[in-house]
Amino acid sequence: MSDLRKIIIDGREIEVDPAMTLIQACEQAGIEIPRFCYHERLSIAGNCRMCLVEVVGGPPKPAASCAMQVRDLRPGPEGQPPVVKTNSPMVKKAREGVMEFLLINHPLDCPICDQGGECDLQDQAMAYGVDFSRYREPKRAATELDLGPLVGTAMTRCISCTRCVRFTTEVAGITQMGQTGRGEDSEITSYLGQTLESELQGNIVDLCPVGALTSKPYSFTARPWELTKTESIDVMDALGSNIRIDTKGREVMRILPRNHDGVNEEWLSDKSRYVWDGLRRQRLDKPYIRENGRLRPASWGEALSLAAAKIKGASKLAGLVGDLVPTEAAFALKQLVEGQGGSVECRVDGAKLPAGNRAAYVGTAAIEDIDASRAILLIGTNPRAEAPVLNARIRKAWLNGATVGLIGEAVDLTYDYEHIGTDRKALEQVMSRAGDQSDAAPVVILGQGALTEADGSAVLAFVQKMCAASGSKLLVLHTAAGRVGAMDVGAVTEGGMAAAVEGADVIWNLGADEVEIEPSADGRPFVIYQGSHGDRGAHRADLILPGAAYTEEQGLFVNTEGRPQLALRAGFPPGEARENWAILRALSAEVGATQPWNTLAELRRAMVAEVPHLAMIDEVPENEGEALPPGPLGEASFVQAVRDHYLTNPIARASSLMAELSAMAKARAETRIAAE
Repeated sequence: MSDLRKIIIDGREIEVDPAMTLIQACEQAGIEIPRFCYHERLSIAGNCRMCLVEVVGGPPKPAASCAMQVRDLRPGPEGQPPVVKTNSPMVKKAREGVMEFLLINHPLDCPICDQGGECDLQDQAMAYGVDFSRYREPKRAATELDLGPLVGTAMTRCISCTRCVRFTTEVAGITQMGQTGRGEDSEITSYLGQTLESELQGNIVDLCPVGALTSKPYSFTARPWELTKTESIDVMDALGSNIRIDTKGREVMRILPRNHDGVNEEWLSDKSRYVWDGLRRQRLDKPYIRENGRLRPASWGEALSLAAAKIKGASKLAGLVGDLVPTEAAFALKQLVEGQGGSVECRVDGAKLPAGNRAAYVGTAAIEDIDASRAILLIGTNPRAEAPVLNARIRKAWLNGATVGLIGEAVDLTYDYEHIGTDRKALEQVMSRAGDQSDAAPVVILGQGALTEADGSAVLAFVQKMCAASGSKLLVLHTAAGRVGAMDVGAVTEGGMAAAVEGADVIWNLGADEVEIEPSADGRPFVIYQGSHGDRGAHRADLILPGAAYTEEQGLFVNTEGRPQLALRAGFPPGEARENWAILRALSAEVGATQPWNTLAELRRAMVAEVPHLAMIDEVPENEGEALPPGPLGEASFVQAVRDHYLTNPIARASSLMAELSAMAKARAETRIAAE
């Protein structure tokens, strides 16, 4: 504790780290300091001057608390601790003056501004401003920017806090925004009028303290006080970002990030943030039965009777667990199908993940380990497409001095890296120098692109051996939000996907829309599809049972580092659709093998009794497992698991906004000819 320093803030003595800024020290003392430009995850700009405080014995003017460190304060004449005042007449007058300046050119847009009700400028004008202005000059105006289909602009409202510029440059890793001009002519603009090319651009809407940057899809649809707010978990990738779902009636109006330092900090990818329009389109809202090649609506009683008859008459039953399935539903399906002598499989993309060996299919690293890494090695993964928020975390480590190596396809990751190679030989090359600690990679991130090939098990065993030799931690980066939870409850078959479906005459498809099930000449297998959207799985189905989407039921999701997290229900499924676990419970009674639970809580208790670590909500368990036996490596190059970031699941494919973003990304990727 000797390196702490005493400081007196508003008459209260506290001990703080001398490297802290005054604004952080005041927060630690429980004192609120107003600010517009300061943000704890961005570099310090010090340009809004709203956070002024008085330093006793310092300069005869207020100091910007965001840009002055505690170590810069001078002690009193007899060595007393430095004194800081945050509510003196000098500070009050300074804040009122700053607010008066900020409002000189700010338009009177509050009644039509999307930021109304959650605007920092409104709140701080009420708390620290004055009720008059001495300025009568005409207000200046600024031209609007076209930043793309996600972020709307009203730049006349901009107060030049530069948060958006700092975020896009430092966190998102793009250089399309900046500030030009001086004084009254200064304005935030985009370079040559470009639109933003980032998977994280929606975060600047959250960062903007006024209504200059707003959400285009959400514009003019709701006010904050009309919305019901539900804390949940994102399923668009396997990172498990913490989100808040805002609903109006039965409809999801917007999705915002929640702060969680161990997972997503306070950022959210654009796909996770804007995919909500896909929850309204192509929904399955009643059961359907296929007769003579056409689907017809049916009642629940008729549909469940047909499903039970097919299951009881099946010579081989297979169950497939999709990418967005909560752990409880995967557990209930496993109990039902295996109780009828069938087999269940969740590795529908063919990934060679070993059952029961958590240290192999999850790894030994936590996401937070990336922050302190000296070196990071990426194998068979493109984190910018597979988990953009994780990619931003790797970029932060790179900015702090970490070196990054990549084995796989060379792609733009927004930071510099050493491209070691594209195939298995590059992996052997890294292994040959793994014993050299100066070249070690404290975190190795292994993607699904490395595990879906025929030699996936050998690659995983090789990487485990390499981590052991270099003292590195392994993080298996999954692409499916429900995969780790389904692996935890044992929804796997010896021999993988091919062994599970081979010879099956009835397949229960629980939201596995990425799987192609070809019918044979006699129409087999009979496919029962349970899901939320009329996507690929429903097109092949003989019987459709409408389930709930991730915003419409409670569920446990285990993220890519093995952290169980609870997603809460924000609304109700449309029409006659039901929660996934409830459909499986009702069917078990029809089959004559009634499952021993009537509520989700009872189901969860039964699941935790079999898999105890699933009760460790929001904790990362110590992953155990033996090293896999080595096998021969192939000669193929590593491929990317995600080719189109915006269209990876049924909800995203139902979203018109995701289709637009996908088309724009493809257009940018095409090589332009000279005339363009």
